[in-house]
Amino acid sequence: MPKTKILIVEDDAPLAEVLKYNLQNEGYEVVVAHDGQDGLDQAQLNSPDLVILDIMLPAVDGLEVCRRLRADSATKSILILMLTAKSDETDQVVGFSLGADDFVTKPFSVKVLLERIKALTRRGRDDSAAREDQVRCHGVTLDRHRHRATADDRPLDLTYTEFRILETLIRQAGRVFERAELIDVVLGKDTVVMERTIDVHIRSLRRKLEDKSDVIETVRGVGYRFQDPGGNK
Repeated sequence: MPKTKILIVEDDAPLAEVLKYNLQNEGYEVVVAHDGQDGLDQAQLNSPDLVILDIMLPAVDGLEVCRRLRADSATKSILILMLTAKSDETDQVVGFSLGADDFVTKPFSVKVLLERIKALTRRGRDDSAAREDQVRCHGVTLDRHRHRATADDRPLDLTYTEFRILETLIRQAGRVFERAELIDVVLGKDTVVMERTIDVHIRSLRRKLEDKSDVIETVRGVGYRFQDPGGNK
């Protein structure tokens, strides 16, 4: 099995070296970039499985790097874990709205970061063989084997996290999921984010679903559900 490839985009050279050393010790293949533009170039050149992306970067800041990675068909499926020295809730919301898959605030324990990376990369692989590849409800189809989603045969350009949320909802259509449940299922039980982050992803999903947006229903005071299969659509 090929090694998981990780791109570190971090302008703090000593921190980047510490991360590189520890990741290589864990068996990952590691590439390092020290500014945003180099990070974008390395992502195109090396096709990493995951990018560890600092927000405060020279040349091109991390949020813009995230946006460009998600906008490019060649890099849109790469997992993105963002690092920042800021602890403001707004940074997390903006980062997730641009397509980040996880978020770690500096200072952090390298051990904790490694566990988050393991959880993040595992999410794309866990129990895939035990579940049917394709599911369809109310004209929305998900193919997890090809990581493809459509609405009335119109392709949906979803981030990894958006795909996971939609898959979770549609596979148990009619069931109400609390925001905390969606965070646990989609982002992992050890992920510490605001429940409001799920709202950001849901808004993005509804926008992309266009005239199918109402298949994701808000249950006030509780969370969200995919419209019951017995409903008319």
